[in-house]
Amino acid sequence: MSAATAPQATAPKDDAPKERVSSFTSLSRVMLLGFMRDRTALFFTLAMPLMFLLLFGALFKGAGASHVKIGEVGQVQVLDGLPAEARAEFDKSVTVTKFTDEGPALEKVRKGDLDGLVSAGPDGTVVLRFSASDQVKSGMVHSVVDSLVQGANQAAAGQKPKYTMVASQVEDKSLKPIQYLTPGLLGWAIATGAVFGTSFTLVNWRKKRVLRRLRLAPVSIGSVVAARVTVSVAVAFAQLAIFLLVATTPFFGLKLTGNWPLVIPVVVCSTIAFMSIGLLTGAIAKSEEAANGINQVIVLPMSFLSGAFFPLDGAPGWLQTVSHLLPLRYLVTSAQSVLTKGGGLMDILPSMGGLLLFAAVLTALSWKFFSWDDV
Repeated sequence: MSAATAPQATAPKDDAPKERVSSFTSLSRVMLLGFMRDRTALFFTLAMPLMFLLLFGALFKGAGASHVKIGEVGQVQVLDGLPAEARAEFDKSVTVTKFTDEGPALEKVRKGDLDGLVSAGPDGTVVLRFSASDQVKSGMVHSVVDSLVQGANQAAAGQKPKYTMVASQVEDKSLKPIQYLTPGLLGWAIATGAVFGTSFTLVNWRKKRVLRRLRLAPVSIGSVVAARVTVSVAVAFAQLAIFLLVATTPFFGLKLTGNWPLVIPVVVCSTIAFMSIGLLTGAIAKSEEAANGINQVIVLPMSFLSGAFFPLDGAPGWLQTVSHLLPLRYLVTSAQSVLTKGGGLMDILPSMGGLLLFAAVLTALSWKFFSWDDV
């Protein structure tokens, strides 16, 4: 048998796992180095979310219950006749400003500088003026004045109330806004990093024919996918570590529950779910600009509709229904549960299962649009 027709030597089958591990390690290293060298990616993935945490954390650091501002024209007995102890307690949540002329006071109510204006009417009537532009504030000032009138009526009747109410919050009284801000902003940061990182990598590699070379190289698709997932999860862990380190400093005072390590599997499942979104947008988009536009249209509204920036308790019912369809909601609520509310494994398992199912569906859909090269 000639040398030309002699069978080529093949590597032993035992070396196949080693080759796959080597390919996975090399690809992971290349992807991670590419991410670390991309200053724009570093800024938008790590620096900008941290800036939002620092900004919102500082702005809301001393936030507490909403304070009501009321103007008083002349003498109003239900206010001025309060006992000293009751007035001191009243002044903790309500600021009363005296006016001699009703005109300027009403103008302040119209501009929103005052939440309401009270004055004395005929026959003991208490006249309340408020602006309907802020329904929350108008409801609060209406409730405050109504409680004063009811209290004055009871005192005038000389009857002791039959029932009394004792109210207390279920959370620790030291609870601070950072307890809610951290999970929400962390979820937004992880979603942004995974979606943009995956889609940009896919588009860039297709344009530079890297995908084509990988397809022809002796590298399995599994190694490529595993390397991309590993790098994205590593970036998400870096975001988690930075957020928790900053938020738990004495300045912000984030208090973690005993089950906080359960946020780690939540982050892994969420990252995979958001990567599937990036895989779909990267498969559809033909350029980085197109991918960026599609991602912005998806991620930004999803952040607002998922409660990442503010709670949705007062949102319309249909909006809350839409929120339940978005993966970011389940990252935010699960992170809040295990980080600050004492939730356990059974509280987050349904969310993690839903996130992985979402990832499977979108990955299957992405495969229909996927191409190894520009066509």
